[in-house]
Amino acid sequence: MKQAIYVTVLYIILIISPVISLLESVMILHMLVQFPLLILVGYLWGKPILAKYGHFFAKWNTTGVAGILVVFIVTTYWMIPRAMDESLTVWYIELFKFISLPLVGLLFRDSWHKLEIIGKVFLFLNYVSMFALMAWLYIDSPIQICNNYLEVEQQMLGWGFLVITAGMVLYIVQVTFTDQSEKIEPKAIS
Repeated sequence: MKQAIYVTVLYIILIISPVISLLESVMILHMLVQFPLLILVGYLWGKPILAKYGHFFAKWNTTGVAGILVVFIVTTYWMIPRAMDESLTVWYIELFKFISLPLVGLLFRDSWHKLEIIGKVFLFLNYVSMFALMAWLYIDSPIQICNNYLEVEQQMLGWGFLVITAGMVLYIVQVTFTDQSEKIEPKAIS
């Protein structure tokens, strides 16, 4: 119960006008701070919501594929530069952002553990390639892609995407070359 209250407070903070203005004033904060925080809100809200309405999600999202498909579609939509641009100027697009991204977190929480390993790998690799593509697009674009942000800000966001992509690739390398079946047992402290 406490977690739901804290998450609700976080969400209220995120929808306060000065916080919105601060996070949307710089492109990298908008995409790589505000968006993940909104997804985190939905993910954390997921625990009490799934506890109460788990039967609905069990029927609708039995294998996790339906939920992950919604997650993929919504996050892909928000990767489009025009969508991020319009969220700054069109009120109903911004409202959609504050509803759809928490929904992504909720559906991700419900779907991830239901997916088979092949689905998890497929989704992860899709996001690696999507982030790499966005990094290339924002860094190498000779023109200003977003009307509301400067070209230097879009390049900074591109470098942010590149860092995330590099981290994801390093994670893949680490998982590939380490024994995942080995369990580490804690040593007794003497």
